[in-house]
Amino acid sequence: MPPRPATIHGRARSAVSLGLISAIMLALPQPGNAVQSPWWENYDLKESYRCTDQAVVVLERNASQAALIANGFSSTLFREPSETPALRYSNEQLRVVLRGDELTLEQLPQVRTCIRTQEV
Repeated sequence: MPPRPATIHGRARSAVSLGLISAIMLALPQPGNAVQSPWWENYDLKESYRCTDQAVVVLERNASQAALIANGFSSTLFREPSETPALRYSNEQLRVVLRGDELTLEQLPQVRTCIRTQEV
């Protein structure tokens, strides 16, 4: 029996998602690859984080959305309602959880923890 088209599409989408998260999660800092969010997104805060695998990411955020930037890639995330003190932002591929100085990047089964290094 041949595979259903939805399965093939699902695999392709999964490969794209893994490519995006790999680019963000494994990004190493490289000078000259500065990416900024468009001015109309009006982010209030811009913070830099170093992850356990030494990757560096920048999180720009405001009350309703965020941009995760690493190695020339940017991913827009939207705020999730939460009853916990942690701030949560997500999109279809990725969830970002911010608790104080700790940033957690989740794309199950991958989870990376990062610590704030500075406000940019």
